[in-house]
Amino acid sequence: RAGGAGRPCPPRCPPPEGCPGVLPTNPEESWQVYSSAQDSEGRCICTVVAPQQTMCSRDARTKQLRQLLEKVQNMSQSIEVLDRRTQRDLQYVEKMENQMKGLESKFKQVEESHKQHLARQFKAIKAKMDELRPLIPVLEEYKADAKLVLQFKEEVQNLTSVLNELQEEIGAYDYDELQSRVSNLEERLRACMPEPCGDVALHCPPRVHTQVWYMDGYHNNRFVREYKSMVDFMNTDNFTSHRLPHPWSGTGQVVYNGSIYFNKFQSHIIIRFDLKTETILKTRSLDYAGYNNMYHYAWGGHSDIDLMVDENGLWAVYATNQNAGNIVISKLDPVSLQILQTWNTSYPKRSAGEAFIICGTLYVTNGYSGGTKVHYAYQTNASTYEYIDIPFQNKYSHISMLDYNPKDRALYAWNNGHQILYNVTLFHVIRSDEL
Repeated sequence: RAGGAGRPCPPRCPPPEGCPGVLPTNPEESWQVYSSAQDSEGRCICTVVAPQQTMCSRDARTKQLRQLLEKVQNMSQSIEVLDRRTQRDLQYVEKMENQMKGLESKFKQVEESHKQHLARQFKAIKAKMDELRPLIPVLEEYKADAKLVLQFKEEVQNLTSVLNELQEEIGAYDYDELQSRVSNLEERLRACMPEPCGDVALHCPPRVHTQVWYMDGYHNNRFVREYKSMVDFMNTDNFTSHRLPHPWSGTGQVVYNGSIYFNKFQSHIIIRFDLKTETILKTRSLDYAGYNNMYHYAWGGHSDIDLMVDENGLWAVYATNQNAGNIVISKLDPVSLQILQTWNTSYPKRSAGEAFIICGTLYVTNGYSGGTKVHYAYQTNASTYEYIDIPFQNKYSHISMLDYNPKDRALYAWNNGHQILYNVTLFHVIRSDEL
C-alpha cells in the first residue's frame, strides 16, 4: 500500500469487529497504525506507515551485524594503515641493513689498513733500532773518554804548578830572555810572509771576480739568482733567475764547473743541476747522512749536509748515527757524485758553528755568534786533527754560511743579512827544536 506496508500484527490484535485505533508510537522507529481489520480467514490486517530505512531495525541480530560490519571496516582501514607503515618500516630496515653492511666492510678495511700501518711502523722502528745499535759501544767509549779527560785535567793542573815552580827556580831574567828570543823568531817569520790584506774583503777585495749566485733562505725554495759580477750583486738588480726542479735544504749549496750542487729538501739526496741547460745531470743518495735538522750546525737552519769546493775538488760534510753525530768528510766525484773516500772525525757537528775546506783540510769554528774562532782542523791527507786558535771577526754576530772559493782564495760568509768576504793567506809553518 502506498505510504505504508502490510505486515501481520502481533498476537495482541484488536477485536474482530475491527475497531480502528492507534498503537502507541515507538520512540525509536516511530511506528504509526492507522487501521486494522480481519480477513475472511480470521487473520488480522493492519495498515501502518513506517520509514522504510528503519524497517526491521529493531531486530537485535541485524543491529549487531551492522555494528560488527562497521568494526570490520574500521579494522580493515587500520590494517591498511598498519600495512603501509610496515612497508615503510621494512624499506627503512632494508636501507639500514645495507648501511650496516657498508659500515662492516669499511671497518674491516680500516682494521686491515691499521694492521698494515702497525706493521710498517714496527718495521720502521726496527730499522731505527738497527741504526742506533752501533751507538751503544760509542757511548761506552764516551764514558771512558770522559774519565780520561778528567785525568788529563788533573795532569795539566799538576804540570802548571810544576812550571810555575820551574819558572821561580830559573829566575825572571832567564825567562824574559827566553821570551825575547821567541818574539824575535816570530818577527823574522812575519817578515818572510807577504803583508795580509785584512779581514773584511769588502775593503780589500780578492783578485778575481766572476759570477755570483744568490739563494734566498735555507729551506724549501727553488729560485737561484745569477749576477754577472760582484759589482752587479752589490749595486744592481740585474740578474738571471734559475728555477731548480726541487727545493733545497740548508746553506751548503755550491756552484762548480757550471753546475750547482745542492741537498734536496727533507732528504739526504744530492743533486747536480746544470745551470746552462737547466737540467738535472745526476742525483745521488748520501747514505746514513742526517737530514731535516737532525745533525745541523749550531745555528740550525737545516744545515745537515754542507757541500764544499777547494783546490782538490768537491766535498760533502755531514754527520751520521754510525759516527755518533760527529762530523764525516766525504770526497765526491763531481760528475757521478760517487763517494771516493770518507773520513770520520770526533768533532760533534751540532757543536760546530760553521766549517770550510782549504787544500784538503777541514776547518771548524767554535760558534756562529759573538767572539768566534777557528779552533779545530782535520787534515784528510794524514787523517789527523789538531785544535787551533785563529780569531775570526764576526762583525754582525750571526754567521749562517761560510765557504772557501779556491779561485780567489777568499772565504764567503753570510752574516746576519750581510755578505762578507775574508781574504785568506796560506803559509807554511817551519817547526824546529832549536831556539
